[in-house]
Amino acid sequence: MTAAADLHTHSAASDGQYAPSALVRLAKERGIETLALTDHDTLDGLDEAVLAGEREGVRVLRGVELGAREYRGLHILGYCVSPGASGLGRLCGDLKRGRDERKYRIIEFLREKGVRVSLAEVEELAGGDIIARPHFARAMVRRGYVQTTAEAFDRYLDTDEYQRIERQKPDARTCVEAIHGAGGRASLAHPYQTGLEDGALDGLVRQLAGYGLDAIECFYPRHTARQQEFYLSLARKYHLHVTGGSDFHGEKVKADIQLARYQLDISWM
Repeated sequence: MTAAADLHTHSAASDGQYAPSALVRLAKERGIETLALTDHDTLDGLDEAVLAGEREGVRVLRGVELGAREYRGLHILGYCVSPGASGLGRLCGDLKRGRDERKYRIIEFLREKGVRVSLAEVEELAGGDIIARPHFARAMVRRGYVQTTAEAFDRYLDTDEYQRIERQKPDARTCVEAIHGAGGRASLAHPYQTGLEDGALDGLVRQLAGYGLDAIECFYPRHTARQQEFYLSLARKYHLHVTGGSDFHGEKVKADIQLARYQLDISWM
């Protein structure tokens, strides 16, 4: 069964712009039939999104995105996770506590760089329990330190120096096993963000497949044609399903990324 799908999106429950219900309505307007809400480290927006999907006629998959510690940019997407999954819920709780501790370090890091934003302002922009880097980036734009959120990441929040204050993350095996423990399926998100050359990435995918990885996100707005073909070849080589998603956060967060409609086989989910 194929559907016009976007299997990688974020809402205001983590670091996205739109409330889960508003995100679903936007997906309906864009002609998306199946939407996965994959907020960072939280399941909090899923019930709202599923109910909105029932109203709007959009199939909403309960998802999550977990960061793994082996490489910067190594993220594991979970699909069709159970709302009552205790193991995944505990892991998300641990990750949220890590984000809560990190927000103070980010404020101090930015002050060292001459950037003065208040935590109260960042929390107001977040509007929820998850405080993430895009919220700091938006505060920096508001205060005029940078012109865009992308500039905030390039100059401050995605630099090698910033990494000294980054939070602790679980390893990839733990991410995959937590998703499977919740009855879900696990997919490698945006492989290029690991920064690995082809041979090393092949080795990583082989390792993840050994942990039980189910799929790889081959279709993604920032993948080049060559990268996309390579990721499709890895899916074939390691017998993985193919997923795709926009990584949509909203125009105030990622101005150049819109919701996507990929024709994807979702029957395996």
